[in-house]
Amino acid sequence: MDNTPLNPLEHSSSEKWTEIEHLPEWDEEFYHVYTAKKFGKWLMLKTLRPEYKGIPEYEQMIDKEFEVRYNLAHPHIIMINDYEEVPGLGRCIITDDVYGDSLAKLIKEGKVTEEHIQKIQHQLLDALDYIQANHLQHHPLSPSRVIFTENIGNLKLIDVGFDQKAHITPKDTEEDIRNYGEVLMAALDAVPTAHPRLRKVAERCMNPDPAKRYHDVSSLRMALADRKLNNIYVAIIAFLLAMIALLLWLNSPYRPATLEETATETSVENTH
Repeated sequence: MDNTPLNPLEHSSSEKWTEIEHLPEWDEEFYHVYTAKKFGKWLMLKTLRPEYKGIPEYEQMIDKEFEVRYNLAHPHIIMINDYEEVPGLGRCIITDDVYGDSLAKLIKEGKVTEEHIQKIQHQLLDALDYIQANHLQHHPLSPSRVIFTENIGNLKLIDVGFDQKAHITPKDTEEDIRNYGEVLMAALDAVPTAHPRLRKVAERCMNPDPAKRYHDVSSLRMALADRKLNNIYVAIIAFLLAMIALLLWLNSPYRPATLEETATETSVENTH
């Protein structure tokens, strides 16, 4: 009997793809989303809804999304790893499996924790910073697009980047910051802790007057930082600077003479 392992490349397409399952709760406006195994590894598939297949405008749209997202690489954004024909589904964008719960689901079920709040402060903001740095045109941030993975609760942002601009506009930044504030506030409303400082930040993000919101992600990040911790760092830096200044002064000609130096000078004067 020949026990030589089969080459995956020799498998038929139907053998390669197994356990394909539709995920209606993950569906998007123009797409259906599925989970499936490719050579035994769980992945997620995104394909045009049947009513849009074969229409050049929408076929170009999914092609464009693949082109824009394929070269993205960030730990808190779902990455695309392939684009291929899947039996029964047609042309699909293939991403890593991100099985878990959306923030929207956690809010609905009353399962938002302080750890989730921390990750929204840091990991979601890091993802938003990356999106803006790469000038990605994307769908608005919302609790349904923020996923926490099942095992380690890592934050992943889905449905990111369907086009790329030469640059982002102030309006783009204003909208991103407003949407971030709405996501943060929705999460804060779902935990028992008051978090007055974070609520104040979220309220400013959502200010109806864009001019009164944070002007960029950097200023928002500073506002989210722990002010008490920042004050400690400032105090340490001030102390170190004071010590350096003291050492420089003690080694300068302007420092006061010591008793030993004064006695030596007096002895020399008496000798003369």
